[in-house]
Amino acid sequence: MDYRWHWGVLLQPVATGEPATYLDWLFSGLANTVELTLLAFSLALAMGTVFGVMRTLPNGAANAASAAYVSIFRGVPLIVQFFIWFFVVPEVLPTAAGDWFKSLPSHPQFLIASVVSLGVYTGSRICEQVRAGIQARPVGQFHAAFALGLTRAQAYRHVLLPVAFRTILGPLTSEFLIISKNSAVASTIGLLELSGQARQLVDYTAQPYESFICVTLAYMALNFAILRGMRWIRRRTALHGMIGS
Repeated sequence: MDYRWHWGVLLQPVATGEPATYLDWLFSGLANTVELTLLAFSLALAMGTVFGVMRTLPNGAANAASAAYVSIFRGVPLIVQFFIWFFVVPEVLPTAAGDWFKSLPSHPQFLIASVVSLGVYTGSRICEQVRAGIQARPVGQFHAAFALGLTRAQAYRHVLLPVAFRTILGPLTSEFLIISKNSAVASTIGLLELSGQARQLVDYTAQPYESFICVTLAYMALNFAILRGMRWIRRRTALHGMIGS
């Protein structure tokens, strides 16, 4: 293979004239990926919890709304959802909201659209995991909560959800990892996360191997940090005798 390796190119000043090196570009992409991953997972967890609870309520309307959410957002390819949230939704929002979004600088626009796209999509997956975690609990726990005088909302908050989250911590870890990798789709609408910065590096340096090797190592380090963090949470929250212990 006739390829000239040149790792030193990462420390060279960028050709755009800004006070940064190509390695700084990669670190900037990593920071954007971490920010997008954390924000999107937080949104996904919140939406997945709300709609997961709705899937278990004895209410036909709540069940139908939750089922529709899951069917729609799990059935549409993620990249299509990115395009819809970034290009279509601002045009159909009320005029004031649409104009506010389009008046933002480019980076906040890309970030907001990416967080919403990734969060809503992953929330539809977490919704089913939360539903399964709640329905896996013995029905006696729910009856015992009522016998203690708790309302339905209190029973979910203090009894069912804490144990359900411990049960589904493994699948939630997988969703966290998947979000960190799906964040690469954000580059299609302009967000310069890790993979977007890698392509920009290739365009400016013509050194593809060095660029994508660094990006691969960065993704591996991010996933390792997520795994270690979720394992720490599992150890700290484990209940003796439960699945999550």
